Amino acid sequence: MGELDPAFIQDFDHRPNLKATELVDDGIPTIDLSALSEGDTQELVSEIGHACQRWGFFQVVNHGIPSELLVKVEKMAKEFFELPADEKLKVKRDEVNSMGYHDSEHTKNVRDWKEVFDYLVEDETVIPASHEPDAEELRTLTNQWPQCPVEFREVFEEYAREVEKLAFKLLSLVALSLGLPENRFSGFFKGQTSSIRLNRYPPCPFPHLALGVGRHKDAGVLTILAQDDVGGLQVKRKSDGEWIPVKPTPNAYIINVGDVIQVWSNDKYESVEHRVVVNTEKERFSIPFFFQPGPNVMVKPIEELLLNGENPPKYREYNWGKFFATRNRSDFKKRHVENIQIHHFRL
Repeated sequence: MGELDPAFIQDFDHRPNLKATELVDDGIPTIDLSALSEGDTQELVSEIGHACQRWGFFQVVNHGIPSELLVKVEKMAKEFFELPADEKLKVKRDEVNSMGYHDSEHTKNVRDWKEVFDYLVEDETVIPASHEPDAEELRTLTNQWPQCPVEFREVFEEYAREVEKLAFKLLSLVALSLGLPENRFSGFFKGQTSSIRLNRYPPCPFPHLALGVGRHKDAGVLTILAQDDVGGLQVKRKSDGEWIPVKPTPNAYIINVGDVIQVWSNDKYESVEHRVVVNTEKERFSIPFFFQPGPNVMVKPIEELLLNGENPPKYREYNWGKFFATRNRSDFKKRHVENIQIHHFRL
């Protein structure tokens, strides 16, 4: 992974404060989704709503994704990251196409201590080429699949289909928890920009200076995260601002609310800051699914939740495709400038 970027060492806002976090119970609820198959979702909807409002995070078990598929996925991910660097760099991402492989050594402006592989749920995804309001030019993001491991593409395309099913189930429960029809959000995903990321966090010799991923909020709708038993994910607790470790739970997925749901719900549900701390001895793997709308979707508070003017909108609308394109390009363009955030659209 190379030497740590000196600029990162000076970025004290991103240094992990590890004091006593492990002494605090994480409190993040674990929700059993088996009720979905039984058709009785009333209590489940209530649990989802409570978790979204209090934490913005929860874990789910009995989610329906075959455990043998996840085992296969984890094996493939490890095999890919064990390839020689020159093999992985054959599918290296660039400024034109942000899908593929990158790490903190070969992409110098990425400060996080990790290497990743990104791919789209829809193999070719069209997004705006520019964030400018009047710009009409489009560009196409395409998946770059490595030749090795041999079944890599097949396994990860199957995984994407399975996690997408779970995402839509969760989205229905979130809608119901807001008092909306269960299919209220489903129309926003035509030409979806959803993607999956494979993360490998190598052991880090600078644990007091580096993070696996710096503190951030997720821009999309929902994130569905599979992680191994090493741990490292921390969530900023809303009640007191403490960083709380999320303890790995076997066969569970970690779910968090993204910025889009915060806007749709007009701040009833909040997208919460989280980060990943590094480990000095063990490597860690995680696989987040970023559930994101289609590029033509205008994101704004849902009309029914405004209660005929009694709950005024807190955000002006924004085009998801332009927002996504700006964030997408900023991985290469920006370094010391704040990335575009939903608070820039707050009324």
